[in-house]
Amino acid sequence: MRCGESQTGGAGLQEKLEIQIVRSDRKTVAMKVDNSSRLIVRVPKAMPDSAIDAFVRERMDWIARHLRLAEAREAQIAAAGKFSEREVRELADQALKVIPERAAFFARQMGVRYGGIAIRRQRTRWGSCSSRRNLNFNCLLMLVPPEVRDYVIVHELCHLREMNHSPKFWGEVGKVLPGYRESRKWLRDNQAALIGRL
Repeated sequence: MRCGESQTGGAGLQEKLEIQIVRSDRKTVAMKVDNSSRLIVRVPKAMPDSAIDAFVRERMDWIARHLRLAEAREAQIAAAGKFSEREVRELADQALKVIPERAAFFARQMGVRYGGIAIRRQRTRWGSCSSRRNLNFNCLLMLVPPEVRDYVIVHELCHLREMNHSPKFWGEVGKVLPGYRESRKWLRDNQAALIGRL
C-alpha cells in the first residue's frame, strides 16, 4: 500500500511514504516508522482499507515528525561509521566478563536458573531466552548505560518464568527493577543508532 504526496505539519514537508499494513487479531491500531523510513501500520484483521487510509491521513504530522527523526538517526549512524570487526570482538570479550556475572547476581536474587550464556552480534534484538533456558545477549550492551544493561539481563531472566510479554511478565520485571520503564525507553530511543553500526 502506498500513500502519495501529502502536505504535512505546518512546515510544508512533503513525503512519499512506503506503507506496510500488518493485519492481526489485535484490537487497536499502531504505527511505527522503521529504520528504512517505512511506515508500518498494525491493524485489526477486519479493518477496511478506507479506515486505514483515514487513520494515516489524520496523523500525517506525527508521521512527518518521526520520519525526520529516522533521517536524523541515519545521519548519526553514517557520521559515526560502522564498527570494525576488531571493535565488535573487543565488545564481545568485554561482555563475556561482565554479563555472566550480572546474570548470576540477578538470578540468585530472583531464584531462577538458566542454562548457558552466549554473546552474539545481533542486529534485531538486545537479548533472547530460548526454550532450553539459554540466554543470548548482544555485544553492544557494553555501550549502553549499566542500568540499561541490567534491565536487558533482568528482562531475559524474567522470561524463565513468563515466556511472553504479558502484564504478569512486566510485573516480574518491576519487582526487580521498579524503574525499568526508563531503561526500556532508552533502548527504544537509541537502538537504531547503535545497532545500525553493525
